[in-house]
Amino acid sequence: MSFETLASDFYGYEDLLSTREKEFLADLRVYLETEVKPIVNEHWERAEFPHQIIEGLHETGTIGLGFPETAQFENSAVFRGWVALELARVDASVSTYVGVQNGLALGAIGVCGSDEQKAEWLPKLASGDVLGAFGLTEPLSGSDSAQGLRTIATRDGDNWVLNGSKRWIGNATFSDITIIWAKSAEDGQVKGFIVPTSTPGYTATKIEGKQSLRMVQNADITLENVVVPESLRLQHANSFKDTAAVLRLTRAEVAWAAVGVAIGAYEAAVAYAKERVQFGKPLGAHQLIQDLLVKSLGNITASIALCTRVSEMLDAGQQRDEHSALAKAFTTSRMRETVAWCREILGGNGIVIDYDVARFFADAEALYSYEGTREMNTLIVGRSITGQAAFV
Repeated sequence: MSFETLASDFYGYEDLLSTREKEFLADLRVYLETEVKPIVNEHWERAEFPHQIIEGLHETGTIGLGFPETAQFENSAVFRGWVALELARVDASVSTYVGVQNGLALGAIGVCGSDEQKAEWLPKLASGDVLGAFGLTEPLSGSDSAQGLRTIATRDGDNWVLNGSKRWIGNATFSDITIIWAKSAEDGQVKGFIVPTSTPGYTATKIEGKQSLRMVQNADITLENVVVPESLRLQHANSFKDTAAVLRLTRAEVAWAAVGVAIGAYEAAVAYAKERVQFGKPLGAHQLIQDLLVKSLGNITASIALCTRVSEMLDAGQQRDEHSALAKAFTTSRMRETVAWCREILGGNGIVIDYDVARFFADAEALYSYEGTREMNTLIVGRSITGQAAFV
């Protein structure tokens, strides 16, 4: 399949990708446009995840691109960002499924697992033979996870006993394993565990009533004397700094996904503006509509530039927490503006999902908050600027 640069990539940043990376994106676009896009609105409205697309998503090779054990070919962080963008450009919930399976579950093992753990679990997660989730956030601990984690892991010989609860855990209603982060009763440090969801004492309950990312199956998790062998403890996760190393990678890809959501809404608004006739001419021929479209494209273009550079820094080994934090804070803020302008262009039709913009508008709110709120990411960057922590 031939590759064409997106019209919304106004400065042609996709030209930085290798030929092989462009071929991959072209094939992924075809799959998303033909197999995913036609069904997302109905599943979004019913708050159901389309499980029939999971096998196809994994067959594209999208899962596991960041690790040599599972990547189909050598690739760049910029390319992996474009993959996240392409997914979110079609649907943010589908992008979130991949982000949890790939960046959080597989990524936690890839970053913090032993060689033996990586050899066992990464191929299974990449192929979809095992579905994963990532349990960090708790009912009383979100932004303060570094200090406020209440789930406790107690050593008992060759086993660990986990007690506590988690909240907002994506994919958790159908995952085979969940990476559970818990504070050790021995040393007070945060450790990670690969927990099979069939383990006695593990319960996941779907969170109902969501108005954002409705297709994502978030769950409350209860852990009551869940016994996990030492062999399933992530061997290189010995403090929250190790957890943060996983989040640093995924935060940058969430920034890319935010650009994808903005582009999805923008593309739908452009199409509508060309077709809808008001006052005897296409909507797009009116100055105020063009103003909103140009401002939206400006947000998208600036965000792509920021994401491209932060991913280049990751490849060069130069990316720090404050770099991914700025990318996430900036792009999600610009996304929020952009989807609102696109909804405005559609007028009353902007509040029904028939035209897609309403779905992007609603889903943007979740991306704005998860993987670190704008406020928390701002404080990470602010600490870098001033040398002073102002979290509390």
